[in-house]
Amino acid sequence: MMKTTVLASLLLSAFAAQAAAPDTARTQPAVEKILSDISPARIEAYVRKLVSFETRHTLSDTSSETTGIGAARRWIKGELERCGAGRLQVAFDSHTVPASARVPVPAEVVNVVATLPGSQAESKDRLYVVSGHYDSRNSDVMDAKGFAPGANDDASGTAAVMELACVMSKHQFDATLVFMTVAGEEQGLLGAAGFAENAKRKNLNIAGMFTNDIIGSSRADDGRIDDKQVRVFAQGVPPVKEPMSDAMRSWLETGGENDGITRQLGRHVKEMGERYVKGFKVNLIYRRDRYLRGGDHSPFLDRGFAALRFTEPNEDYNHQHQNVRTENGVKIGDLPEFNDYNYIAQVARVNAAALATLALAPAAPRQVQVRTKQLENDTVLQWAPNTEPDLAGYRIVWRETNAPFWQGSEWVGNVTEGRVKKSKDNYLFGVQAVDKDGNVSVATYPTPLR
Repeated sequence: MMKTTVLASLLLSAFAAQAAAPDTARTQPAVEKILSDISPARIEAYVRKLVSFETRHTLSDTSSETTGIGAARRWIKGELERCGAGRLQVAFDSHTVPASARVPVPAEVVNVVATLPGSQAESKDRLYVVSGHYDSRNSDVMDAKGFAPGANDDASGTAAVMELACVMSKHQFDATLVFMTVAGEEQGLLGAAGFAENAKRKNLNIAGMFTNDIIGSSRADDGRIDDKQVRVFAQGVPPVKEPMSDAMRSWLETGGENDGITRQLGRHVKEMGERYVKGFKVNLIYRRDRYLRGGDHSPFLDRGFAALRFTEPNEDYNHQHQNVRTENGVKIGDLPEFNDYNYIAQVARVNAAALATLALAPAAPRQVQVRTKQLENDTVLQWAPNTEPDLAGYRIVWRETNAPFWQGSEWVGNVTEGRVKKSKDNYLFGVQAVDKDGNVSVATYPTPLR
């Protein structure tokens, strides 16, 4: 009789936990509203205004009101203050860099940063950063005076970030969003490096960073049109530049090379981007960046933050890092007529879907571990409890070891331990936190509890 009672109680508890599971597959009306408000026309107007400054080279004129990087950054700041009045906190973020190969004398590098503070006390210190670089260059990276329109590289990313800031500032999020246009990218990722170093020094909780760099064109160099996808570069295990950390050693020992924080962030971007932007593919590429190249996410990766790069599917190098000219009847240069503004808007929508769902969701679970005390075919995981007041509970996700994305999930309720009838020999696992509206955190890969 007692065994029957205990079994009935366990079944009832399991049923209650399952019944309480929020709907994690539905779309959120507030997120859909953000995406519908993103305007290709405004993005084009931003790009053309940035091009009108003639050059935005990091070492160009800072005093003119009409040309050079100084005029550009003051316009960006003013536009963000106007569209986000009363909601966005807009400021210059500057630091002086020493002389180097691409900076002949010490120079001031100035980012424009617009912050939308989180509204939930338990989440407001969790930050998500999205950036584009507003500086431009010619064929000669040291040419600070020649016409360098930089319409795609990277007025496209800057315009997308400005549009995101203006549209998303009309909404509230639990966590804090930081919209950043940076300088010094072409001279060595200087603006992003300064911000990332300062964030590390202050121990800021940057839970994810996106950079949008060269997202302007849907046309390849051979004329093919591909406006239905974006490349998102996601680093796995970072290069070992010093003694291996315990976390990295654990990844390698347990086959988790594809389960670091950046790959988990990338999975979230793919899932949310494709859910909200119908018919558009987020092509997650398991590389730090394009082959042996770098971008403004790199300084964040180097300091231990999760960071991704968004880039168009096929770059046309006639319209990148080139002086404007005509050769053999072919117009060369990074001009606004070579951009596809509907395409930029689609990439901005993918960013918005990912950022909004991240900033509405709980934080990723902490201290996630797999119990290994005894040999068994089931897998038992445990984790520390989240603190958000709107937390509904947790779910365990899994995939086969050769699968790139999660294949299944099991809701376990508002508990700190869960068991799944799958072997840790054959599957990779993660734990996600879920709020009462069905917003889901990125997954946390478990370490072994020996």
